[in-house]
This record gives sequence, C-alpha cells and structure tokens, in this order.
Amino acid sequence: MGLFKRQLLKVIEWEDQSRNTLVQKFACDDRYAIMKGSELIVRPSQAAIFVYRGSVCDVFTEGNWKLEEGSTPILTALANWKYAFENPKVIDVYFVNLRQFTQMKWGTPNPVMMRDKDFGMIRISGHGEYSFHVANPELFMRECFGTIHSLKTEDIQEHLRSIVLAELTDLIGECQIPALDLAANYLELGDTARNKAAARFKALGLDIDQILIRNLKLPEAVEQAMDKRTTLGVFSGAMDQYAQYEAVGAMRDAAKNGNGAAGAFASMGMGLTAGATIGRQFAGGLDGAMAPQTKCPKCGASVKQGAKFCPECGEKLGEQHDTVACPKCGNQIDANAKFCPHCGEKMQLVCKKCGTQVSGGVKFCPNCGEKLK
Repeated sequence: MGLFKRQLLKVIEWEDQSRNTLVQKFACDDRYAIMKGSELIVRPSQAAIFVYRGSVCDVFTEGNWKLEEGSTPILTALANWKYAFENPKVIDVYFVNLRQFTQMKWGTPNPVMMRDKDFGMIRISGHGEYSFHVANPELFMRECFGTIHSLKTEDIQEHLRSIVLAELTDLIGECQIPALDLAANYLELGDTARNKAAARFKALGLDIDQILIRNLKLPEAVEQAMDKRTTLGVFSGAMDQYAQYEAVGAMRDAAKNGNGAAGAFASMGMGLTAGATIGRQFAGGLDGAMAPQTKCPKCGASVKQGAKFCPECGEKLGEQHDTVACPKCGNQIDANAKFCPHCGEKMQLVCKKCGTQVSGGVKFCPNCGEKLK
C-alpha cells in the first residue's frame, strides 16, 4: 500500500457536462481506492462498466448501488470478484452515455447517379441528419473504444456517416422514384435507409434512431427543365397566347440591343412591322382569353360565349332545334336542314301527290299519306 494507507472512495459517479461524450473512464486519485462499501451512482441514460484484469465483469444500469458482497448484478463473471476490492488497482470503471445523439450531419461528397424516366441519367447530391444511441454498452466497448479514457462523437462520426451514406446512395440509385416526386418521399426514403443501416449499427452495439433527408438537389439543367414544365402546365389550354407573349418579349429584348439586333431581325425578314403585328395578335389573343366563357353541355370544355359550336367536340351550342336522322348516314341533323352536312343527302322532299314539302327521314306525307321515296 506504499507509505500511506488508501482511503475508501465513498461515491463513484459521473456528471456529464458535455453534449458529445460517449464514454468516460472514472478517474480515481491514488489516495483513494474502490473498496467494499463504496457507493456507485448511475444516472439516467448512463451505464457503468467494471473491468477487472482486462475482462468486463459487471455492467451497472441506472440506480444507486452499494458495492458489497452479494449485491453486484448477475453479470458478475469472475468467481474472485469480491476480492478485487482488496486490490483496487486492477479495477477500472467506464461510464457510457446512453442518451440519443442527434443532429449528426451527413452529406454526399460526390453526386449520386440515378436513372430517371423523364430526364434519363441524372446526378443527385443531398444532405441531412441522423441520430443514434448506445444500445449494448459491453459490445460497444469491445468494438469501438476498448480501454481508452474518453470517446466522443467526433471520434466515430466519420465511420457512422459512411454507413449512412452507403445505404442512402444504394437506395437512391435503386428506388426508381421519378425526380419530380423525390421531395414528396423524403420521409419514406429516410425510414427505409434507417432500416437498412440498422444491422450495421447493431454490430457496433448501437441503434440508429432516425435518418432525415433535408434536401436532394438536382442538376441545374434538370431544375430549369422542371421550371419550364411547370410554366407550360400553367399555360395549358392557352399555348398560342403564350407563344405570342414569348415572341413579343424577344422583340422587346432585341429592340433594347440597338442597331445590331435590328439588322439581325432584318436579315431574317422580321422588322418592326412584324413586331407590331405579333403585338396586335397577342392583344387579340388576350382579348379572346379574357372574353366571357361558357361550358359545353356535352364535354364541359370552356367555350367563348356566343360561339355556335364547341371547339373540342363540335357540339352545337346556343338555341336547340329538333333533329332528325339522315336516311343515308344516320347522323342526327337539324330538322329544317335541306341537305345532310355529313353525307350530302337531300333532306327536303316534295310529295309527288299533293306537293307538300316534307323533312328528310319521313316515309309518308303527313298531308295526304302518300309514300315517299
């Protein structure tokens, strides 16, 4: 025992003041000894590992423990554990932080190749966060920190990040989700990647709690194409007006560039007169688009009020008239029509007996009963 007798270390505990410490070895001054009768305090979200002569012999979970014979947990593996208190130098105590460590960053160092049905082969980069906690302190000690005095998240985050990135890269490359729908599937992709990475974390004594995808960035050219597609969707049904608007914009930009641009337009057969004509056409198109609209009773398409026919299905609009079937082609036409507009069949017949004019499709004269045709 040297020149002085060691004193009893009454309380063994660890107050963690940091936010990134995973493991901390309990420091015992040479004047003190962990002996029978010492008190061990394990706080919530902590575990205490006792190492005796290089072997893990006890793992204490949350609670207040009195180190006496017969009071140690069933994990005690050495028959001579009780004698270790008489030789304190061989006893090491490691406190393990069991809380969840959040906001661990991940990001793709290089873009991930992905096959998209709309844009072909594209490259995607992304970033986000993940969280984990120690699930098996003894296994974590054997696999990650051994007997070092202190272990922080920075010491293993590169290895954990590589696991997360490997699973996410593989998942994004195989998911076959269209690029247009990726943003709507961030949560599903993160949960799937977490499930795939769980086994590799478990082998280290860890549990991965969550993988969050903050953003998956598409190439600039693809984003521009998506913006164009969105614009076309907004102008759906008014593409002529949109094309005229683009042409007027081009003419306006050319006018700002001076004589050089004017000469270029002249060489293509376009001058200020063409610009004015396009402007008038565009104005007329906008007037038509702003005119009062009505609905086709057959197909529901929007039709300019006062139109006689639907531009989508050809349905006659406005005042409704009686119709009859053409005796030749069978199409329904106006009962007062003289000829069928579909096949040209003459519809106004004259009774040979009394001279009465009869609509087409009638087999007998309504005046004298004479059979027609």
